[in-house]
Amino acid sequence: MVGERRNKGMRLSKLYSFKCLKPFSKEDHSQIGSRGYSRVVFCNDPDSPEALQLNYRGNYVSTTKYTAANFIPKSLFEQFRRVANIYFLVVAFVSFSPLAPYTAPSVLAPLLFVIGATMVKEGVEDLRRRRQDIEANNRRVEVFGKNGEFVVTKWKNLRVGDLVKVHKDNYFPADLLLLSSSYEDGVCYVETMNLDGETNLKLKHALETTSDEEESIKNFRGVIKCEDPNEHLYSFVGTLHFQGQQYPLSPQQMLLRDSKLRNTDYIHGVVVFTGHDTKVMQNATDPPSKRSKIERKMDKIVYILFSILIVIAFTGSVFFGIITRRDMSDNGKLRRWYLRPDQTTVFYEPKRAVLAAFFHFLTALMLYGYLIPISLYVSIEVVKVLQSIFINQDQEMYHEETDRPARARTSNLNEELGQVDTILSDKTGTLTCNSMEFVKCSIAGTAYGRGMTEVEVALRKQKGMSMTPQEEANDNDSLSIKEIKSNSVKGYNFWDERIVNGQWISQPNAELIQKFFRVLAICHTAIPDVDSDTGEISYEAESPDEAAFVIASRELGFEFFARSQTNISLHEIDHMTGEKVDRVYELLHVLEFSSSRKRMSVIVRNPENRLLLLSKGADSVMFERLAKHGRQNERETKEHIKRYAEAGLRTLVITYREVDEEEYRIWEEEFLNAKTLVTEDRDALIDAAADKIEKDLILLGSTAVEDKLQKGVPDCIEKLSQAGVKIWVLTGDKTETAINIGYACSLLREGMKKILITLDSPDIETLEKQGDKDAVAKASFQSIKKQLREGMSQTAAATNDSANQNPELFGLVIDGKSLTFALDKRLEKEFLELASRCSSVICCRSSPKQKALVTRLVKSGTGRTTLAIGDGANDVGMLQEADIGVGISGAEGMQAVMASDFAIAQFRYLERLLLVHGHWCYRRIAIMICYFFYKNLTFGFTLFWYEAYASFSGKPAYNDWYMSCYNVFFTSLPVIALGVFDQDVSARLCLKYPLLYQEGVQNILFSWERILGWMLNGIISSMIIFFLTINTLASQAFRKYGQVTDYSVLGVTMYSSVVWTVNCQMAISINYFTWIQHCFIWGSIGVWYLFLVIYGSLPPTFSTTAFQVFVETSAPSPICWLTLVLVTFSALLPYFTYRAFQIKFRPMYHDIIVEQRRTERPETGTRTTSAVSGDLPVQVEFTLHHLKANLSRRDSWN
Repeated sequence: MVGERRNKGMRLSKLYSFKCLKPFSKEDHSQIGSRGYSRVVFCNDPDSPEALQLNYRGNYVSTTKYTAANFIPKSLFEQFRRVANIYFLVVAFVSFSPLAPYTAPSVLAPLLFVIGATMVKEGVEDLRRRRQDIEANNRRVEVFGKNGEFVVTKWKNLRVGDLVKVHKDNYFPADLLLLSSSYEDGVCYVETMNLDGETNLKLKHALETTSDEEESIKNFRGVIKCEDPNEHLYSFVGTLHFQGQQYPLSPQQMLLRDSKLRNTDYIHGVVVFTGHDTKVMQNATDPPSKRSKIERKMDKIVYILFSILIVIAFTGSVFFGIITRRDMSDNGKLRRWYLRPDQTTVFYEPKRAVLAAFFHFLTALMLYGYLIPISLYVSIEVVKVLQSIFINQDQEMYHEETDRPARARTSNLNEELGQVDTILSDKTGTLTCNSMEFVKCSIAGTAYGRGMTEVEVALRKQKGMSMTPQEEANDNDSLSIKEIKSNSVKGYNFWDERIVNGQWISQPNAELIQKFFRVLAICHTAIPDVDSDTGEISYEAESPDEAAFVIASRELGFEFFARSQTNISLHEIDHMTGEKVDRVYELLHVLEFSSSRKRMSVIVRNPENRLLLLSKGADSVMFERLAKHGRQNERETKEHIKRYAEAGLRTLVITYREVDEEEYRIWEEEFLNAKTLVTEDRDALIDAAADKIEKDLILLGSTAVEDKLQKGVPDCIEKLSQAGVKIWVLTGDKTETAINIGYACSLLREGMKKILITLDSPDIETLEKQGDKDAVAKASFQSIKKQLREGMSQTAAATNDSANQNPELFGLVIDGKSLTFALDKRLEKEFLELASRCSSVICCRSSPKQKALVTRLVKSGTGRTTLAIGDGANDVGMLQEADIGVGISGAEGMQAVMASDFAIAQFRYLERLLLVHGHWCYRRIAIMICYFFYKNLTFGFTLFWYEAYASFSGKPAYNDWYMSCYNVFFTSLPVIALGVFDQDVSARLCLKYPLLYQEGVQNILFSWERILGWMLNGIISSMIIFFLTINTLASQAFRKYGQVTDYSVLGVTMYSSVVWTVNCQMAISINYFTWIQHCFIWGSIGVWYLFLVIYGSLPPTFSTTAFQVFVETSAPSPICWLTLVLVTFSALLPYFTYRAFQIKFRPMYHDIIVEQRRTERPETGTRTTSAVSGDLPVQVEFTLHHLKANLSRRDSWN
């Protein structure tokens, strides 16, 4: 708003941690104006003739697949990509010709129903995406209008060059150039979790020349010349032409769409990129079209059925041609005179038998088309949608704290959940809560902090150690405090009666404790945010660790409450008097943390006018900087750090020293000179200067913070490992942190030998300092190659040691720099083979691109199903590359969820998603498809046997509408019920016996052996139905006047036998009956008879052979019903016999479980002791033992 006050309390850019981010771009600005760098933006003047002539895109964004104009043609194209649909379309066209064995409407109706239903589903899903687009495009933002004031408009109305005002906690509507902010020096905080998955705030700052008051900004006019739209989030090349001067622009002035303004009241910016030109949209690739392995295999089965169709059609046409030629001999004698072959059409002309056979071949292709299940695809679509609803409604996967249920964002991959061989997981926010908590510390050689972490408890259990009485008491004390303390503080989970509530002043080392927490309260870049209503203070920090330190120091008596550009103010407890006092420390310099420095320091002047250097950092760099007189308690501190690391905690060493005035003066002069340089080695000179003062430190102690594991993560990983699923962790964290979490979540275990692949060697570091990039790359490649081969040798030796009953387990840990070379085409096979021999794999310091590349390597290299799970935008590539992407709807925004196939709130829900829903969905879909082919072969081959019986006349055995309704009405609902409701075992047993999941991983239920077995069952059933029916009825007097069975009665009886057989086959195949399945199975049979009555009552011109055939002929005849019973029982007997043999002698894993559960229930309905005990039954134990042996022998990666 006009007149809104700017924050003048501090100039953040005066701090080194911020000033070092001043525009110093290494980008080549000489490229401006050349190809790829041709964009011109007229700031605050979008209506100028020059701007209008450029005609840039608007800010409207669309992520839908279809539009109103292209929905019908594009959707039809999608439908007819399926070969079966193309076949039925051709058949529908040909059905209008005399070649058709049935009427055209009877073919068109099912095809239109199937295509129409699928198109409606596609339209509904795309409509949801359109609604999300409408919501985003209609968000509000303030834009500078022609009336000279800021007015509210919609995002979609923004244009390139518009001047906008964005307020705190709002998203940026486009890619903006930052001009000014509520801070006097034009800095602002930005949250980029929707872009890169990081929750820590980024600092952006405007050019000094544009950091003016709002009234001046309104009159701002300038021209930006910059790069064209591209997908690079972390680079920007541009130049601002303003008041006759040119100012180079860098990413520090760019505010990207979908990032959020934080800790800043407002900003002013100029729109540079809009809509699909923004960097976030340039990165938004269309989600890949994922198809499950079962669906891809199903296409192959359809091709097999097409082959069968062509073979039997060709066979029939050959026999038809031979028989037709014999109908008229060379001398004109007629063999089948009653067919009048001398007066027939070209379709049956004996003189042109070859042509007649060709036409018969075309007719047969249509006649036997019922071998191809037209309703299979739409039935699977319906089943998968209903399965997805059950996943969405599962209360066991509902997270009450965040009110987030599980969500299946696509229904195409349900069965793929039951076939996952490898899980590739992010760490931060996926395995952990991404919320750091201060839990322990070591001060002056004394460890503080009660209780035990999850990792400590797990390690003790693995070692078989029990806690000492003192440890149990400490742990119980900690737990009781958590229960009593209703007002818990985020970031603080610490209890030790020796130092909380001001008790530290009574400790013998109180002075060192005071200095320790002063360092935590001062050495940071956090900003306090005081609530004007409640007076409560919250902190905006660049990392969760830093926030945890500031909160911990506040809770223990050192409250950081105010900050200016030169001062930090604390409320402290004086260790001499025990009273709270306010102390102000003059902030002179901040030496910022970086991955290379691994430490952070501040130089302050305390109220006593002493210069102090306060420093915190990794133990690997801090201990070497200690002074000789500052190493007191070093041994104890190192021991504590080791113990904390084993407990999965992140540690930092806390130090300080007093600085001499003269030393400081000399150092500051050198430091300021380094900062003012504008050369490429500026950063190196600054680090070198900082290094000179960060020495002779005095050790105070160490901190231990916990990135707490999400609830149930270790148990989930353990259960998935028992199921034979391999788990890889791909994280951007440093190696030490990733290893700690690996131990915490049971991915790495005590006794497991770690294979560490890294380039942190003296030789490589020496080459890097020399600056020879080619030599560094060559040496790095050779180093990784050598390390991979050494790892292979270690694992090979352990594998070949067959005498060892407990083979050595390996865990592979590799960092991002090494991963770059390991993913080289020349080494990737060796890397994958080594990883396959390890029980666990952790990839540290992985970039988003590397995560995607590793996922692609595992997916293509193993040929098995991969699942990627993550919670941030940096995981999107990995989620899209994997066969299945699972997004965690956690703290890092919704980008991962939006790119995922399934969304869950916590990692632990993955256990139920895979072991229960995945197992059920895989089993249901596999059996459903096999059954579909069975019932169509049963029906289709009765047509073939009848045509052979009738001299391959091309005459169908059934009425046209009988055939059209077979797949749609009389057999479809039972198979849908099976696909939705059937369970081989309950959810509890799925979790109790996780190795049952291997049925899907090994694809036991959809193997070629099983598929061909079901097909053979269909062919055998068709033979029994046809030959038993024809031989039972053909020669029998059917009516009271002695008439034998005619064509219509034979067709009705045989069709009824098919309907009864396939539905009863469904009944004996189902493991778990519900009233819905009973209704569908027996209801489908009832619908057939109801249809027969209604259809048969229609005039004979329409009902043809079905006219009154059931009411007047079949129903009153006992022989018809007896034949039906005999044929149905005989057709089911082969499958029933096979299943009885299989259950008795070759049971499947679920058969054993189900049978055991039945035997465990006595007649009274109570369970025996063995059932309650939770131990595996002996028979199950035996079978699962063999399954484990098979798993250990199989080459998982081929």
